[in-house]
Amino acid sequence: MATRVGVVLSGCGARDGSEINEAVLALYWIERCGGRAICMAPDATQAAVVDHLTQSADGTAAPRRVLSEAARIARGKIHDLASVRDNDLDALVFPGGHGVANVLSNYTEKGVVCEVHPEVARLLKAMLTRHRPMGFICLAPILAARVLGPAAGVRITLGSKACPEAKHAAVMGADVRPCPEREILVDQKNRVVSTPAYMYDDARLSDVGFAIERLVRQVMTFARERPQRQPQPGQSQGQGRGQPHGRGQGQGQPRRGNNGNNGNRGNNGNRDSGGSQPAVSAQDAGVVVRRQGNRDGERA
Repeated sequence: MATRVGVVLSGCGARDGSEINEAVLALYWIERCGGRAICMAPDATQAAVVDHLTQSADGTAAPRRVLSEAARIARGKIHDLASVRDNDLDALVFPGGHGVANVLSNYTEKGVVCEVHPEVARLLKAMLTRHRPMGFICLAPILAARVLGPAAGVRITLGSKACPEAKHAAVMGADVRPCPEREILVDQKNRVVSTPAYMYDDARLSDVGFAIERLVRQVMTFARERPQRQPQPGQSQGQGRGQPHGRGQGQGQPRRGNNGNNGNRGNNGNRDSGGSQPAVSAQDAGVVVRRQGNRDGERA
């Protein structure tokens, strides 16, 4: 069965809903990686409508329904967020856009003390409890910071640590790290993957797409991994039920980890086709690897 990846949308348009490029790229790579995207959005009224040509609020526009607007991206195949249960999903991905701050939360209005939409908070907590992977793009990691930061100290990136959103996320309880637009940050413990995307205003579509591919591949890898069995009392790891002696992950073999470099460029500059990835040690988990030619996450 295809891996079921929930994609949480917040409308249609970077200034008042989901960032369209990020959403479409996520949907594309979920399908390319053999997954099945399940689009969803809250059935609510959009707080404001922004004219994307003038970049200002359109006071003449009639109120819009978030679910209907998000259906533009999903080609009509979309679910009310309230109807989706965590056991319907193997993974969860949040594209960015100002809808994260206006629809999925009230971060624009309340900042550090914002409230996350209750259905979003429900899914985030349930996925964390079930140890199911989640990916956050652009501004979306602020949701993880607010809901999962206090509970799990989730590790995320919002690009530069100097931006206000990153500072707010740190106050919320998240472990915030800098990251360039072509990279991803992986929280191995909580199975959370994030990438800054258009948190950099001058980010190129090709760089955003490259990072979203890597994010989706890492989320899919996490989703397909079977959780490691806990040994029974008096039983060593690798000798649990259903695992032949010597073949368990704990039988003298390090657990295979990922540092988020799925689909990355190798040392010779050629892109990996998404095959096997090198394992990393525990201390490397969540560390962003910077390569020559990539910008550092911190800006002057």
